Amino acid sequence: MLRALIAMLAAGVLAACEVTTVSGPQAPTSPTASQSKPQPRGSTQAAARSFVQVVRTVEPVAERECRARTQNVNCDFRIVVDDRPNQPANAYQTLDRNGRPIIAFTLGLIADARNADELAFVLGHEAAHHIAGHIARQQQNAVAGAVIFAGLATLGGGNATTVRDAQRLGATVGARSYSKDFELEADALGTIITARAGYNPLRGAEFFTRIPDPGDKFLGTHPPNKARIETVRRTAAGL
Repeated sequence: MLRALIAMLAAGVLAACEVTTVSGPQAPTSPTASQSKPQPRGSTQAAARSFVQVVRTVEPVAERECRARTQNVNCDFRIVVDDRPNQPANAYQTLDRNGRPIIAFTLGLIADARNADELAFVLGHEAAHHIAGHIARQQQNAVAGAVIFAGLATLGGGNATTVRDAQRLGATVGARSYSKDFELEADALGTIITARAGYNPLRGAEFFTRIPDPGDKFLGTHPPNKARIETVRRTAAGL
């Protein structure tokens, strides 16, 4: 079962590509796929081998793209496995306390991916979030929203509690305002990274056909799956 995957990922052979496991809580930034299902032992080991190979191949390409497209940005990606039990299939990008970019895959996502192209696309997509500076931009939008909503509450004669509530609401609205655009930006750049690493981004993006479609909800965090697939197709055609 999935324990076999944990053992393989913890083996010393992974040190070269710096794949490690992380058990502490993280703040997911971009849910990627649906709830995973238990896999037979053989398929689990195959998934682990595929994941290791994808990391070894895609990570240096992502770092080259990062250095070519940014200035004074830490491009030394650390790929980790979130081995907390019962986590849904998911991948996310965050930063450690020193600003180093972290890309985490849950065991569910590694086991759920149908091919190496899907793993490569997810890795490219999450790396793209860092290259595009989406965490910082999201934080700036949250601050701006908090300031605007608090100002409106103050002008409306609200008390301290009302102003604090307005700040929280404004931060939420601000953080979500451009999240769909950020996802499409990451899909486009992720397509480039995937292709330059030698994988097929069109095949990799097929997981969008399997996960629930978020639609085009107001203040939703992810765009419709159709829009994401079209972004990948358009970007790949440009290559």
